[in-house]
Amino acid sequence: MPSTRTLVLAGITAAVSTAALTLSAQADTPPSYKPAAARCAYPSEVLDLTNWKLTLPTGEDEDPTEITQPELATFSTDPWFRSDAACDAVRFRAAVNGVTTGGSSYPRAELREMTNGGEDEAEWSTTDGTHTLVVTEAFMELPEEKPHLVGAQVHGGDDDVTVFRLEGSKLYVTEGDDRHHHLVTDDYEPGTEFEAKFVAKDGKIDVYYNGELETTIEHDGDTNYFKAGAYTQANCDNSDPCDKGNHGEVRISAIKVTHS
Repeated sequence: MPSTRTLVLAGITAAVSTAALTLSAQADTPPSYKPAAARCAYPSEVLDLTNWKLTLPTGEDEDPTEITQPELATFSTDPWFRSDAACDAVRFRAAVNGVTTGGSSYPRAELREMTNGGEDEAEWSTTDGTHTLVVTEAFMELPEEKPHLVGAQVHGGDDDVTVFRLEGSKLYVTEGDDRHHHLVTDDYEPGTEFEAKFVAKDGKIDVYYNGELETTIEHDGDTNYFKAGAYTQANCDNSDPCDKGNHGEVRISAIKVTHS
């Protein structure tokens, strides 16, 4: 009968042999790779665009291109409105020589809030219910000479009520025609992602930056709606060169509207 010591040594030898075989098998097995994620074809695969319409800086004079649902669900155009290669954000771009709407001298690639699956234009009151827009965005590029760009706004009737507006490195929250109502930061760097939030209720609009309340706008109106994208505050009269390479661009990775 083999001794206890012999049995122990035999067990150790067997364990070592098994481990060696396992390591050898692993070394002979080629590494597995996950297939690369497919590139998304449309911005609607990144953001929920059900209740939005899009205005682009293309088309004819004072008659810019508008894309509504259901076309918007399968729409993309480079470079004005496209998804990132990683499918984690949507790029909005407006050049200084772009087509403008009749009520503005500045071009835009911008979403406008809609209702009923994109069929009707949204219109709500600041004194009835609570209306919230949350946008995660970054200002990516600014136009030359006049580096001003709007990324998100509350619009009322024929004019904006309050917006997030970048001028160079200074990020402001506006109030009506007061472009410099509230300075959020004076050292914003292009590409820096932040959360912009508007909460409208009780005749007021609370404006938040990265979760912090920045300012409150007094506003009693019933023709309001949200907008988000790249609204370039420059044109060929004040920014050179006058071509599509001179533009503003905003990157949006998340957008959500709630009404209660």
